Amino acid sequence: MRRLLFDFSDPGAVADWDAIDDRVMGGVSSSRLRQDLAGHAVFEGTVSLERNGGFASIRSTPADRGKPGVQTCFIEARATGKRFKLNLLIDDAFDSINYQAGFAPEATWQTLHIPLSAFRATFRGRVIPGAPALDPARIRQVGIMLAERQAGPFALEVRRIGLA
Repeated sequence: MRRLLFDFSDPGAVADWDAIDDRVMGGVSSSRLRQDLAGHAVFEGTVSLERNGGFASIRSTPADRGKPGVQTCFIEARATGKRFKLNLLIDDAFDSINYQAGFAPEATWQTLHIPLSAFRATFRGRVIPGAPALDPARIRQVGIMLAERQAGPFALEVRRIGLA
């Protein structure tokens, strides 16, 4: 009952992702997802608090990524000193409800399993009270975000993302 959504040992997997940084609202942060020669992806960039900024994010292109009955989203990653958010979206829109859960990987590779029940419905960073729970069968887009005003350079290395 497991579904591997992204395996970044395949260099082509990074082509399915685009940066969506605080530039969409006038900020100056920047990020990208690139393939590392060691066989994984790197979400990297710089978050700036200038011009009311404060976040950097990447998001996959829309596709059928859901699986009914799964209980967790997993990410195999490593980073140091930053807290990230994993984002799951159930439609193809650019600006829509975004189910988010935080994670803070360590400096060594680890697989983090985040229960789907931990994902909270948000819109533009604000929790939506009374929103329906995430339906794993309807997942269309996956994203990773660095927010919470964590200014400065960052790098998150990722091997795999999936559902279990």
